[in-house]
Amino acid sequence: MENNSLISITDFSTDEILRVLEIAADFEKKPEPHLLDGKVVSTLFFEPSTRTRLSFESAVNRMGGRVIGFSDPNISSVSKGETLKDTIRIVSNYCDLIVMRHPLEGSSRYASEVATVPVVNAGDGAHQHPTQTLLDMYSIKKTQGRLDNINIFMVGDLKYGRTVHSLVQAMAPFNPVFHFVSHQKLRMPNEYKQYLDSKGVKYYEHEQFADLIPEADVIYMTRVQKERFTDQVEYEKTKDFYVLKNSMLANAKPSMKILHPLPRINEISQDVDSNPHAYYFEQAMNGVYARQAVISYVLGLKK
Repeated sequence: MENNSLISITDFSTDEILRVLEIAADFEKKPEPHLLDGKVVSTLFFEPSTRTRLSFESAVNRMGGRVIGFSDPNISSVSKGETLKDTIRIVSNYCDLIVMRHPLEGSSRYASEVATVPVVNAGDGAHQHPTQTLLDMYSIKKTQGRLDNINIFMVGDLKYGRTVHSLVQAMAPFNPVFHFVSHQKLRMPNEYKQYLDSKGVKYYEHEQFADLIPEADVIYMTRVQKERFTDQVEYEKTKDFYVLKNSMLANAKPSMKILHPLPRINEISQDVDSNPHAYYFEQAMNGVYARQAVISYVLGLKK
């Protein structure tokens, strides 16, 4: 882990990932309402967010810390032309940790290089979302009882989906089998497939998956991300390509769970919500425990 910051999931070793998951489980069992007494966390969201921002703020509040920051850059000095470097250097003076989301890939890494406090990446463009990965892994372990030998179907926007990019890298040491299900224009980028090749991890690419659902341990649905498209015609062509319906789950394994980083648009039908395979709302709650674990770990309060 570089400078105690978490920018990419690869900043954590596999042992560190497992330790953070253990800490998350401890927080779920036993809240520590005074662990962050006297600490200030700054949440800088240059891009819209509901679950990530609120779960980070919930995590801080549950541990007794204080939160400062903004959820709209238009109400900050960024709107006056202040550079990211200056924003980060100034905010570093006011807090013990910065949590940042930004639309530009590499922005969080740059922030960690100029900040005087640790930085946690809450999503940088289509690049990485490491804390989402940790809560995803926590959800997988919690529902499947293991991380090893999981058959994972990733469905939807695999090109721009930063959550699947991070999860592919983090799960690679645990001998998974990946099934990448996407429109040809939204396939998993070659760099991540090459990464899996280098690790000897099996993966398959599909354009349809309804007949393959009985093989899945986890179905990880993603939305087609309108904000990443420069050509809105292309977005319209692909946005409804995959919709998971309740009727498709009849032959799923009893233990299979459906995950989704949310927000959902229309890629999971509302009738799936009451199906016992649906786990995405519980997954969102796991985000609080995982982010409590990350905050306490990067601040050196838990090791």
